[in-house]
Amino acid sequence: QVQLVESGGGLVQPEGSLKLSCKASDNIFNYNTMRWYRQAPGKERDLVATMTVGGTTHYSVSAKGRFTMSRDGTKNTVYLQMTSLKPEDTAVYYCFANILTRQYWGQGTQVTVSA
Repeated sequence: QVQLVESGGGLVQPEGSLKLSCKASDNIFNYNTMRWYRQAPGKERDLVATMTVGGTTHYSVSAKGRFTMSRDGTKNTVYLQMTSLKPEDTAVYYCFANILTRQYWGQGTQVTVSA
């Protein structure tokens, strides 16, 4: 059973930075894509960043230029480096992976941006 475990969330001040981690229970190169989503209270879950197995990354409009997705295959971990954080970035951030149509989700990690 594939498991994704996020960590690194917390409280940060506006304009601060935070780095999220998502550790997979197996080889991350088994997955077609790995992604970060986020869900703010009362809102739908939105895609933030995607990384393909080949290493190509895509970002949402709100994330582009501020967030960077990376990976470390030796640790079976993907990361989301977030900078210039804004209060509207406050949300639960979820890690996602897929192998064709099979989808896997982490439990989420809370990010709160507040003074």
